[in-house]
Formats: sequence, structure tokens, C-alpha cells
Amino acid sequence: MDNPLQNNTTSRAEPAVQNYVPEYYDCSLDELYQRIESAETPMIFKGLCRHFPLVQAGLESNQTAMDYLLQHYSGQPVTAYYLPPEQQGRVFYNEQVDGFNYQAGRLDLAQIFERLQTESQQQAPASVYMGSTNIQQYFPSLFAENCLQFSQVNPMANIWLGNQTRVAAHFDFPHNLACNMVGKRTFTLFPPEQIANLYIGPMEFAPGGQEISMVNFDRPDYDRFPKFKAALAASFTAALEPGDVLFIPSMWWHHVRGVEDFNVLITHWWRDTPAFLGRPNNALLHSMLSLRSLPKAQRKAWKALFDHYIFEHDDVDESHIPDNARGMLTKPIDELNARKLRADLTNKLKR
Repeated sequence: MDNPLQNNTTSRAEPAVQNYVPEYYDCSLDELYQRIESAETPMIFKGLCRHFPLVQAGLESNQTAMDYLLQHYSGQPVTAYYLPPEQQGRVFYNEQVDGFNYQAGRLDLAQIFERLQTESQQQAPASVYMGSTNIQQYFPSLFAENCLQFSQVNPMANIWLGNQTRVAAHFDFPHNLACNMVGKRTFTLFPPEQIANLYIGPMEFAPGGQEISMVNFDRPDYDRFPKFKAALAASFTAALEPGDVLFIPSMWWHHVRGVEDFNVLITHWWRDTPAFLGRPNNALLHSMLSLRSLPKAQRKAWKALFDHYIFEHDDVDESHIPDNARGMLTKPIDELNARKLRADLTNKLKR
């Protein structure tokens, strides 16, 4: 069987590494978590969720899957997006990059399904898309039989659905187990260090709220984005069938394509650290404010500090500081010291 997660390199001095990301087939949930607990690269678990009722409904027909979802729907309006046919499913900015190329609104799920069925009859369909929607809130009875549950972590489960759409390459801080439930999806994945070759857009606003690659993956403009070739050489493409599960480690960039007239994905997000430690991107934004505009020599000095205290602290010897005096240097930082640090930051930001 061909590996569905292939290295996209087509011409390199060394041979392509076909087994860089392995497949696992007959894998229990406990075995699944053991595989991914310390994994740093994506993995596919073929057919792991194929027995889930939603997957089975979709294998029967799109209509059966829609009926099944409506049975579990709470009735609360959900956020839906509409892209006109000329956008060809690409969820992106407008031409001026001061807004987006889609319209958003709150709709009943039955209205979304009706529109999807209408578009499936069109030669050039518009794209209709329901983005990340919390299952516990909007589909509470769906969770028990259609979501991955672990004793080790408590993931937040979200559902995504729509027709043929393309979500630009972006990263998420949490780890993700993405279960392809209905239809087919294709993920193109990039290691975190490829950020320099992906031509990331504005940080202030982006489709979905997370900064994205500005490259059109269907028609890359290599004159404008020449380094994107290097990103593709380091990328992997995962083609998911119904019931397949893809593990996406924290911070890996991923471009997502819905292939069929009706596609449903359930994601499971979790983080390795407790929520009281806050969101790392807040630290990045604060650094944009206070460090980015410094002279290069000063930025270099601050980089040394960050390396010492943050990025390379694993091997730093701090035995010269008594345990009771380490405070925020405690490894890992405990909740009491984290709350003291948060309070100190809050007070300083008010000044």
C-alpha cells in the first residue's frame, strides 16, 4: 500500500525519506496516545475512527450523514462562511488585504445543509463552510460515540464541515488529532522552522484569527515567493479517507483542503502545560512591542537572555540559587509562582 503521507521532495541530492512519518493500523486508543505522547512529527492512523457512527453514516451517503448530524444538533445558530464561485474555495483575504474574501453569518445547521445540497448541483459551486464549532456546546450528544477520549488528557473537540474549500497554511499551539469523518481531506504539513519560507501575512487579523501563508498553493507565484520551493521540499502531504486520523504536533504549519461535495472533520486540541501558564503567543506579541524595534545589538543581547532563560534553559546550572529563592526560575514553574508572575506583569503593564 502506498504511504498516504509522502515527502513532497521530487529532486534532491539525497533520496526522499518515504518512511519519515509512519502509519499505524490496528491501534487502540491507549496505544495511540503512547505513540503520540512525545512525538515531534505528524502521524497517520489509518481507519482508527472508521467504526464511528458518523463515519458509517457518511459512507452510506452525504444525506445520511447530514441527517445524523441534525439528530445531534442543539439548535443554536452556528457561524457559516460563504465564498463566491470565483474564489474557488480559497478562504483568504480580499485583494486589498484589508478584509476577507468571504461573507460570514449565523445560520441554522439545516440551512447550511440545504445550501450545500444546492451548490452540489452547480457546475461552478460556491463554497459553504462551517469552521471550528465546539461539539460539547452545539452537538453535545455527538461526543460520546464520535470523539477520541483519553485518560491522560482532556482534548477540546470541534467539528468542521463544508464542501470544497482550501484553508491557507497556518499553525496551532495545541497538539491536534484530526479525525476525517466524512468525505476526503488533504493536509500539506510543514515543520515549524519553515516559517521563513511560507511568506506569512499580517499578524493583526487573518481568516480564522491565526496568521497564514500568503502563497496560493494551487498556483504558487515563484517570482513573488521564491523560497516557497524550499518549503515544499520539506513538506508532507496527508490524503485522508473517511475514518483516518492525523496527528499534527504543536506548531506544525498545515494547509487543509476539503475534497468532496460534503466533508466533515472533528479535531481534538490539547496542550502540554496547564492553562494557568497562559498563551505563548501573548509573549510573542509583547516582544513585538518591546523588542522588535530595538537596535540590532540590543536585540542580540536580549536573544542571549532569552536563550539562557527560555529556549536553552534545560542544561543551565542554577544550583547556586537556593531552592526557596528560585521563584519564577522553578522548573517547571508551579501555579503559585506563575500567579505571582502574572500579577507582577499586570501591575507593570498598568504603569
